[in-house]
Amino acid sequence: MWLTAGLFILAGLNHFISPDFYIQMIPDGWPQPRWLVFVSGFFEILGGAGLLLQRLRKAAGCGLIALLIAVFPANVHMAMHADRYDAFSQTGLIARLPLQAVLIALVWWVACSKRKHDVE
Repeated sequence: MWLTAGLFILAGLNHFISPDFYIQMIPDGWPQPRWLVFVSGFFEILGGAGLLLQRLRKAAGCGLIALLIAVFPANVHMAMHADRYDAFSQTGLIARLPLQAVLIALVWWVACSKRKHDVE
């Protein structure tokens, strides 16, 4: 749980530290890419923090899953236009697509599965 929460918190913070990196991922024609990057970063931070609080964990998990689904078109865009992204190989960008399902499953497991240490 801590690792998953930390992953989302750090990724969200990075949206504010390096917004241009994320802006290039936004599909062409989407309005206000910088704003979209900041909003998605904010919700990654919020969702990651929510995973740490048992009473908010399910809601945070649902929010993160919705966010992962919402940003999937950006991952598809990157895979379809790999020539625009020098930092990534086309193989890596294509491999990233099913990774989204793995992240969704991980968030669901962290947020929705009952574990011995959870207190209601």
